[in-house]
Amino acid sequence: MPDRTAHASCLTLKPLVLIAAVVLVVAAGVAFVRGDSNGPKPSASASADNSLNSLSVAAAGWKTDFHKHSVPLGEFSSGGPPRDGIAPIDDPKFVGIAAGGRFLSPREPVVAVAAGNKARAYPLQILTWHEIVNDSFGGRPIGVTFCPLCNSSVVFDRRVDGRTLRFGTTGNLRNSDLVMWDDATQSWWQQLTGEAVVGKLTGTKLRLLDSQILSWKDFAARYPGGQVLSKDTGFDRPYGTNPYAGYDDVNSPPFALDKGKLDDRLPPKLRVSAVTVGRQTIVFPFDRLAKQGVMQGETSGKPVVVFFKPGLVSALDRSKVAAGKDVGTAAAFDRRLAGRTLDFRRAGNSGYRDTQTGSLWDITGRARSGPLAGRQLDPVRHDEQFWFAIAAFYPRARIVAG
Repeated sequence: MPDRTAHASCLTLKPLVLIAAVVLVVAAGVAFVRGDSNGPKPSASASADNSLNSLSVAAAGWKTDFHKHSVPLGEFSSGGPPRDGIAPIDDPKFVGIAAGGRFLSPREPVVAVAAGNKARAYPLQILTWHEIVNDSFGGRPIGVTFCPLCNSSVVFDRRVDGRTLRFGTTGNLRNSDLVMWDDATQSWWQQLTGEAVVGKLTGTKLRLLDSQILSWKDFAARYPGGQVLSKDTGFDRPYGTNPYAGYDDVNSPPFALDKGKLDDRLPPKLRVSAVTVGRQTIVFPFDRLAKQGVMQGETSGKPVVVFFKPGLVSALDRSKVAAGKDVGTAAAFDRRLAGRTLDFRRAGNSGYRDTQTGSLWDITGRARSGPLAGRQLDPVRHDEQFWFAIAAFYPRARIVAG
């Protein structure tokens, strides 16, 4: 297993500051989260200076062009493990629905990615331990990522300027979010936004792809011919356990986040569905979604609907993922279909019904019955982060009241 012990940031620190930071970490005996002792635990570290010390960079083994960056270098801090200490999966294997059901419980969360009639599920019980899967699906290379500290799942196309990048974990965080690196230029990428923020490719944005967080039960029902990421990853990890047990307490403070970036409009770790169209992001809080079942809004002139469904557990609650509390899931879609804009309401436990035709829809945006049976709503870019993460990266995000 990779060394997961706390270490000093590979960003530059003046020698005395670096020594002081290490002493403070050891003296404090930082243990931020509970769980397996070999788990990917975050650890405390000092912030880096904006000026770079070339010797420190060389010692860390980075070939990144640190003179190019779009954010202050002082905003990065060590997350604990070294580069690729939380190892990405580069050769993913997949099994069918029947085999997946032997290690996944019905309410466990998976990242669902669909391409035509094919679909793949990436269980959070595996992603929590690796954070990145470099895969190829639907005729293109994709990266499937999950940052446990932000509860942020993002899927993107790995191609940039005609070449396919392999992504790994830098071991660093910014605003508590995973910072990735690519093996071609060693540029650093922000997981939540999919943008290169340090190095040769600074300013480059990855193409974000549609994905959903679904319960294993809903994925298997919607995609009976689908595939699921196998536990045969080539690594020895206690999949199904959660090394961040207790981390998602709604009012607990985020790790490695400047207090000045906390937005008190909502509790820091309240789950939200963040819907982004163009440059505008609107936020649907899970506590309101759970009460209403359906919420509607508009962003960048596009009418959107967000469906909410209970029956999905948190991967960051209990030490055993399957025993986590029910937090539900949400999905966002364009309300326009066949030249008209539909209005939706919750239809009890059956799903969601549009008032124009009375058709019944499911959490994946497919009409199951009624005049529109078989039709599919177009997904809208969305994710289910903790509120503090959205507020840190999208401070102008608007909260939909109801």
